[in-house]
Amino acid sequence: MASLQRQRLLVTRTLPQASQARLDKGLEGVDVVQWKEDCAIPRAEFLKMAKGADGILCLLTDKIDAELLDAAGPQLKVVSTMSVGFDHVHVPELTSRNVALGITPGVLTEATADTTVLLVLASARRLREGMSAVINGEWGTWSPTWLLGSQLTDKTVGIVGLGRIGVAVAKRLKVFGVQKFLYQGTRPKKESEEEVGGAIEFADMDRLLRESDVICVCCALTDKTKNMFDYNAFSKMKKSVVFVNTARGGIVEQDGLIRALREGKLGSVGLDVTVPEPLPKDSELLSFPNCLVLPHIGSGTLETRTAMSEIAIDNVLKGMKGERLPFPHDA
Repeated sequence: MASLQRQRLLVTRTLPQASQARLDKGLEGVDVVQWKEDCAIPRAEFLKMAKGADGILCLLTDKIDAELLDAAGPQLKVVSTMSVGFDHVHVPELTSRNVALGITPGVLTEATADTTVLLVLASARRLREGMSAVINGEWGTWSPTWLLGSQLTDKTVGIVGLGRIGVAVAKRLKVFGVQKFLYQGTRPKKESEEEVGGAIEFADMDRLLRESDVICVCCALTDKTKNMFDYNAFSKMKKSVVFVNTARGGIVEQDGLIRALREGKLGSVGLDVTVPEPLPKDSELLSFPNCLVLPHIGSGTLETRTAMSEIAIDNVLKGMKGERLPFPHDA
């Protein structure tokens, strides 16, 4: 009996150790082609390596569009992204070609929520300025008025996007004595409100912007949320506000943010996501002492990234077999 034809799987980056070992050990009936350089796969190389692939395991840095799908060919069955968001994927193109799309929901909630709280606290307590003072020899004698930040006790926190991550952020911040939570999204979420507990209510965006002492962006990047936070939005916030974004850089209109910082309209800013990524070292964002920028490490724990890569592998292998994905994008 003739052997079944082997399938081709393209993986666009080296995975965490345990998941990489799974690939290196070999997958039954599958030939793995992998970009293993310590950088995002160049577009030209991506198009070249995609040719003949039955499945693609990609990252949020890899644009999946008509050009890429054409390069891959009609045998492509599944794209599995190692991310929750899929704004880098042109979903209608996949749908029109009957190509499945898998994501990695749930597993990065805790790590991303931790990072969000980290940025809230670091921004509120002026961590960047304090560290710079120590490093630059500006730390003088103790002063009752030097480097005064703010605390969360009795404050109002606004959360844009009360999904898994938004709920996890609210539950963490609640223990710091937050007085009230306001949240914004497509609709009120009573179950999520109950999970957070305490004083929490759905509010229109204008009210959230006006009343919040801290604003956390936890929503997905969509056509509706793209550039949601522009100069006009920042102008409605309190001048003492702590603004934190750990979702997607494109939700913030970055020139508007820079203008607001330049004009002193914001208390402090904490970002884990920017446009572009990586952020150029000469970006004006980095010149503001009250703006703390991290290199998109929200889900950056060994435990979370391993769980994400395992789900991504499971998704792509199921899809290559023509079976339902464990975690499809439209679940």
